[in-house]
Amino acid sequence: MTDSHIQRGQQWLKTLLKKSGITDDVEIQVELDTNHELPEQNSYWLTIDKTNLTPEQIQVLIGNRGSVLDAIQYLANSILNLNQSPEDQGSYTIELDGYRVKRQGDILAMAKSAAEEVRATGKEVIIKSLSSAERRQIHSLFQEFTDLATFSRGKEPNRHLVVCLASSESTDTKI
Repeated sequence: MTDSHIQRGQQWLKTLLKKSGITDDVEIQVELDTNHELPEQNSYWLTIDKTNLTPEQIQVLIGNRGSVLDAIQYLANSILNLNQSPEDQGSYTIELDGYRVKRQGDILAMAKSAAEEVRATGKEVIIKSLSSAERRQIHSLFQEFTDLATFSRGKEPNRHLVVCLASSESTDTKI
């Protein structure tokens, strides 16, 4: 991703925040996505600097269980990749006040706990309250374990992730 793509992402997010009446004095830092051992090409975190935001503004931007931050991230990825060739598309993660980092820690802990329980009992474990992106993250994480399988069950907004022994994997769609 070129610097112009990064600048476009920063400018888009600043404009969105300004038009939302949040602030017109916000800094957006860009970092490589370092959550993977091998960062994905064209994968960046746009971090909203909370210095000039009130606690109320931070809470509004994060939303209940990260719903507003997820929506902003979805819009960023949709709009910034519109009319871009596949090789020019980027993957943007929107971060504020350490929410994504903390949430990823929570997700990894849930996944680890579910894996331990499935291995100990042989019964499937359901993980609720995950966004589709979080479910994909856990599906990817479990791909390295040959003894375990994951799939999603239900329909939004009541879709949840199931972890089970690989031999008892359901035919439900993964995602």
